[in-house]
Amino acid sequence: MIRIVLVDDHELFRAGVRGELAGLVDIVGEAGSVAEATPLIRELDPDVVLLDVHLPDGGGEAVIAGVSPERPAVKFLALSVSDAAEDVIAVIRAGARGYVTKTISRDELADAIRRVADGDAVFSPRLAGFVLDAFRTGEPLGSDEELDNLTPREREVLQLIARGYLYKEIAARLHLSVKTVEAHVSSVLRKLQLSTRHELTRWAQERRLV
Repeated sequence: MIRIVLVDDHELFRAGVRGELAGLVDIVGEAGSVAEATPLIRELDPDVVLLDVHLPDGGGEAVIAGVSPERPAVKFLALSVSDAAEDVIAVIRAGARGYVTKTISRDELADAIRRVADGDAVFSPRLAGFVLDAFRTGEPLGSDEELDNLTPREREVLQLIARGYLYKEIAARLHLSVKTVEAHVSSVLRKLQLSTRHELTRWAQERRLV
């Protein structure tokens, strides 16, 4: 039976997935954050990780980046409420083998897991269009030269700023010091050639990052 680690910050959702997939796969572990998921996946070395793209302390890309160098055989299938092109392309760029939304049925999800475990790439129909467009044009869909200049951590800070979080709240969520958050914000403003938090928020909203 395919061994699964489930990564999602909503415990009720994890319980639902566990119930739906009972008998079809073996869920060997669960995590609700990047900090929990990364060491757990390294330890359990599952076949497939079912991964939400938005977690309290970072994105799904951070989990993949933290695991893949040591566990290259582990495959990642993004399972998210988001169907935004930016999220799809970002997690596929990071190394996920597929991306499906949480509206997927039980049987479709079980089939997606099996296919990813076998090495296939799996996408919900609408999301497959994003990926095909990206490959056809030779450019990541929704790519933005300014956004590409930001580090993954800077993108996380940018998204939280745009959602209205205070520096101290961002520091707590990302397990950073307030000074480090301030440094990231300064770096983001400099790279994007913006001056204020308000401009930063508007910039992120125009690109559907929040």
